[in-house]
Amino acid sequence: MANVSHRGDMTTHPDVSEMRERYARMLGGRDVALVDGPVFLLGIYCAASPWIVHYTTSQPALVTHNLIMGIAIGLLALGFTRAPERMYGLSWAMCALGIWMIIAPWIVGSSPDRGVIINNVVIGALALALGLICAGTAARSTSKP
Repeated sequence: MANVSHRGDMTTHPDVSEMRERYARMLGGRDVALVDGPVFLLGIYCAASPWIVHYTTSQPALVTHNLIMGIAIGLLALGFTRAPERMYGLSWAMCALGIWMIIAPWIVGSSPDRGVIINNVVIGALALALGLICAGTAARSTSKP
């Protein structure tokens, strides 16, 4: 039986350059990994916000709208986590969702009150900011040589 308890210096390993290249490929698109979690949480909050802010009876169309938008934001976050190198091109879609969330109370809702407006503006502003962070980081990482 081989003695595998000895842990030597990895720089002497014959495959160290290949392992470094593979590690770099694996982490290639993970520049904004810390944004995935907040985007997912924002999606969950957006979907649940009609029940949290208590406007399920006064704004039924906006309830359905926020539920669908929250699911869409959550799915974007899962995509960012699962396949970041392919999904960060959709960061601009996150920005568009944020802008839409800001104006949705007046377009989808009917005479929204101040709480509904503030709720959607905050969700929209956060989605826009997180989308801009993702898009900016993706643009920087693709412009690297």
